[in-house]
Amino acid sequence: MIKKSLHSYSHLGEYIISCQEKNGAIAWEPDSKIDPWDHIESAMGLDILGHQEASIKAYEWLINSQEPDGSWFSEYKNDEVINYKKETNFTAYIATGAWHHYLHFEDIKFLKKLWPTIKKAIAFVLDGQTMEGDILWAKNKQNEWMDDSLLTGCSSIYKSLICAQKISAELGIEKDAYREEILKISEAIKNKPERFDRSWESKSRYSMDWYYPILCGVIDGETAQERIEKGWNKFVVQDLGCKCVEEEPWVTAAESCELVLALNKISQRDRAEVIFKDVLNLADAESKLFWTGYVYQDEKYWPIEKPSWTAAAVLLAANSLYKFTKASDFF
Repeated sequence: MIKKSLHSYSHLGEYIISCQEKNGAIAWEPDSKIDPWDHIESAMGLDILGHQEASIKAYEWLINSQEPDGSWFSEYKNDEVINYKKETNFTAYIATGAWHHYLHFEDIKFLKKLWPTIKKAIAFVLDGQTMEGDILWAKNKQNEWMDDSLLTGCSSIYKSLICAQKISAELGIEKDAYREEILKISEAIKNKPERFDRSWESKSRYSMDWYYPILCGVIDGETAQERIEKGWNKFVVQDLGCKCVEEEPWVTAAESCELVLALNKISQRDRAEVIFKDVLNLADAESKLFWTGYVYQDEKYWPIEKPSWTAAAVLLAANSLYKFTKASDFF
């Protein structure tokens, strides 16, 4: 049964808070690893449920752990770095999270405090923008740019740049900040497929490459509708949800929730609600927390984990559908 009251999801906020460490970082599960993108996604889930203090603590961790060049490392555990790559879409996402937080709480002091951190993060990201407009996906442990770009990553960065621009305007700094960089990345995503997956196998078999350009607002209108139709039978399994990878018999809660957001964005609400109903079947019967995914060939949940960011994705999808907060149309 689809739950259409915000109170029905309160246990997800409590779970996310249980994953938050004393320093503000939100781990995948209690006492597990942390990555900046999923950490921010979890903070966005807290926003929806009104947990302002816990969300602010999450951003304080980002302020305190930012590297001098504006980046964050890809993974941490127990206050130690465990993956020294610096991924651009991870770093940019702070702007998306910050704008989402502001739309919920209208706390201008929060934006002012966070702006120097956001500005440094965006500077790091844009240092990786090529002449063609795409943004390189990461720096390696030696602090060298890795020469390839991800369509999903660049789509996420596009959304983050739009949010950074809105924050800059809201603070009265610059109305059209990052305008040229936004136009360049948009052009690359729309018209330069050769800029992505240059040095590895194409990631078009991943559903995120299918719906992310729509979710983040780069592709819209009739083109978006056509894109959804073209990929539907590749990635959507009737009565189960959205697959992560085309050839794998594995539907995942987070990808399904993001697809809900993308569908709702282009006025395919009926489809979005059907997919969301499928997502609710991925909740553990006892705890009501969400498994990462379900291998339908084996009839098993896998992996055996219930990530904080999956709970947040469910909250974002539910808010998009049922308008729990004034920022329900964020995507």
